[in-house]
Amino acid sequence: MAGFILRRVAILIPLLFLVSVVAFLIIQLPPGNFVDTYIRNLELQGGSVNAAQREALLRQYGLDQPVLVQYFLWISRIVLHGDFGNSFRYQRPVLDLLIERVPRTMAISIAAILLTWIIAIPIGILSALKKYSFWDYFFTFLSFLGLSIPSFLLALVLLYFVFSRTGYLATGLFSPEFENAPWSFAKFENVLQNTWLPLVVLSVTGSAGIIRVLRASLLDELKKQYVTTARAKGLPEWRVILQYPIRIAINPLISTIGWMLPSIVGGELVVSKVLNIPSVGPMMLDAVTGQDMYLAGGFVLILSSLTIIGTLLSDILLAWSDPRIRFE
Repeated sequence: MAGFILRRVAILIPLLFLVSVVAFLIIQLPPGNFVDTYIRNLELQGGSVNAAQREALLRQYGLDQPVLVQYFLWISRIVLHGDFGNSFRYQRPVLDLLIERVPRTMAISIAAILLTWIIAIPIGILSALKKYSFWDYFFTFLSFLGLSIPSFLLALVLLYFVFSRTGYLATGLFSPEFENAPWSFAKFENVLQNTWLPLVVLSVTGSAGIIRVLRASLLDELKKQYVTTARAKGLPEWRVILQYPIRIAINPLISTIGWMLPSIVGGELVVSKVLNIPSVGPMMLDAVTGQDMYLAGGFVLILSSLTIIGTLLSDILLAWSDPRIRFE
């Protein structure tokens, strides 16, 4: 097991360096830069910038250097000082913006993932054990419905339904009177009143796919010889199911940790936009569309690194839960 982990960690280090190069190149791909976007927006408002002022702006933001020099300056500050640079748009350090947005996004995303698993795992097991029964058809219909309905559409429908019935507009994290208020039980209660809607939307759309995967995996395992042998030995049915096939059928869910970690930090962009939640997703979209190089690069680097780290964690958990994987 130790050798398995060391091999995976050894691959991780050069891969993170490669990810940083790719992340920086991706944010350089769109034509122009932040200064060009700034000048274009200024001209749309009736202003103008001459060539000397443009050169001064390029020097101010460090965009007059070659791309290779910009990359090494960027990555060296991150590695040596943890400095992701300053956001052009917000005129603040990128790290401060990350610290401000990431915790609230993680709280919502982790709660949504836990709720998703709480809903999906029991339903997936029940659907497989009661194959072709009323409950199997019922949950299959619901899961296909959850897969087919876009999350933003479900959010809009629920938002309209709640507002039409109660007159309460469940958007944002806080009501205006609690926006700058110190933390208290009333503020925590207000957060719950505003975040239950995105949690329901994310858990419904997320659990639909997990139900289908778990049902299919468990049905495959229930047909295998070791299940028949366990039953022939007289083991109780609940023990046969919980101790053997479910341990194997859960492996596809463990393997999804690789993309669950970046989703925890990145959040659901479209749902956040629709429900006006100040999470990482909308800020990342603004950074990309506004060519805010360091802010967009910081987001891409963190999300890509979390994908790699999540894959490492899923490999370790899979090797722990299924000894056969350790020898691959």
